[in-house]
Amino acid sequence: MDKKLLRVVDVNFNRSKEALRVVEDVFRFILENDNLRKETRSLRHALDKITENKILKDAVLSRDSVSDLGKKTDALEFNRKTIDDIIYANLQRAKESIRVLEEFFKIISGSQVKLLKRIRYDIYSLEKKFTSLREGRHV
Repeated sequence: MDKKLLRVVDVNFNRSKEALRVVEDVFRFILENDNLRKETRSLRHALDKITENKILKDAVLSRDSVSDLGKKTDALEFNRKTIDDIIYANLQRAKESIRVLEEFFKIISGSQVKLLKRIRYDIYSLEKKFTSLREGRHV
């Protein structure tokens, strides 16, 4: 399989897992909301089902973090001023990276696409629950 295609898979898998971990830790340690923490943890672990796929193991072997063009810190990353900004940015990162995985898995392993799409839609729901909570509304 094309090494460049595998690099896209590797980086987006890592990005989605890392983003969900940030959100989970905010829910756990700062907001102390166990329901949202458990939901986020469940989504993060649902992504692990993809790691059972040999393609992801090959993707790790195609990793080239030394010469990655996007490894420098982007100025936009310093725009976060509040905890809500951190959660919002990381939920966006998770949704976007999972969408990339969905598209590439259509080419390399169609059987994973439904799982990825479900996870992405579950993140949409998680985002709505968080936003409703912060605005004092109940979903």
